[in-house]
Amino acid sequence: MPRTKKKNNRGGQHGTVQPFSDEDVSIETLSHCSSFSDGTSVADEGGEAGEDTAQEDFQYKLKGFIDSTVDKSAKTRQGALDGLKTAMATRILYEFISERRMTITDSIERCLKKGKGEEQRAAASLACLLCIQLGSGIESEEVFKTLKPIFKNILADGSANIQARQAVATSLGLCTLVAEDDIFDVHATMECFENLFTRSYAKADGTCSSISPQMSQLHTNALLSWALLLTICTSNQLKDILHKHLPKLHRLLECDDVNMRIAAGETIALLFELARDMDAEFEFDGIDELCDKLNGLATDCNKHRAKTDKRKQRSVFRDVLKAVEEGDFQCETIRFGTERMVIDGWVRKRTYDAFREFVGSGMNYHLQANEFLRDVFELGPPILVDSATMKAMKISRFERHLHNAAAFKARTKARSKFRDKRVDVGEF
Repeated sequence: MPRTKKKNNRGGQHGTVQPFSDEDVSIETLSHCSSFSDGTSVADEGGEAGEDTAQEDFQYKLKGFIDSTVDKSAKTRQGALDGLKTAMATRILYEFISERRMTITDSIERCLKKGKGEEQRAAASLACLLCIQLGSGIESEEVFKTLKPIFKNILADGSANIQARQAVATSLGLCTLVAEDDIFDVHATMECFENLFTRSYAKADGTCSSISPQMSQLHTNALLSWALLLTICTSNQLKDILHKHLPKLHRLLECDDVNMRIAAGETIALLFELARDMDAEFEFDGIDELCDKLNGLATDCNKHRAKTDKRKQRSVFRDVLKAVEEGDFQCETIRFGTERMVIDGWVRKRTYDAFREFVGSGMNYHLQANEFLRDVFELGPPILVDSATMKAMKISRFERHLHNAAAFKARTKARSKFRDKRVDVGEF
């Protein structure tokens, strides 16, 4: 549709590009498909003309972001990348992106090669969102074939910006999951991650290597990406990995970084789940020693560790210990629209967490409308729900307030039973 003269007054210069605001996101999401909207659609307020205009404005803004990714100003490029990331995280843009995927890929490639720090970080995240939008197929494979060598070069380059390496470690894992078409290439990528996180293994005498917090975060990201790719390995590959890594992964439980300890614990639980799926009678020779370590972390009382770290660690390792000892998993229910999805295992949890890291608050929307994600989580085709049904399902703010107040009161009573209540008995 041709643009009006009023809109043409904007000209070809986009200036400093700002990411979408929350208002932009809500308007754009509503204008895309009223079936997945929680509020009043643009069509209800302004009719067909209003919806067309909103869609036209939105596409114009996206084109501006794409053009600005090659701007001379690093700040403008950064803003453009952030704008594209927000748009892809909150809307389904397959048709628009499919027509321009090579242009966007070239922009990402240029920002990864020539950008610095935050710009490279944003470009790596945008690459993942691009693959999520395109889904698993020839289009995302072409994108990934272009970017994979650059990702691996940055990851292996010790002189590269550490934030860029951290972002690439996460992005390479998810892009491989979505777009890699050769299982042997998946294994080669996993070896790249192994070369990083194994550097955090505790030594034979139990002492830990001296690693900076930023380097530890890089190793943690590499371990989580490695764990994500475990979920698509063949049975033969898993057997080799279990033999090679399961006896050694417990060394990561000695690390000073709480995030690495938690990532290692969850990876161990994931490996046990995969092993038992292959063989219900699976047994690990060092399980007694491993369970002792897991139990120690689940009841950690070391004073030199922060209280928040210990609380977070205990919660996770109680679940990990149950997974290793009994094969149990604490199920979690994710609700979106009229549907719900149960996270019933470590494999599904690792997959869900990986996608949510990039999609963020738009995860529920993508679970409703993104056919690729619905296929990953076996949700079937998208379910169309009209606005009237969605309104009927929503409760008022007052009802929600009463519900939260009742839940808070019940939670407080339950917790008070386990608290140490000190009584002032005075002096004798």
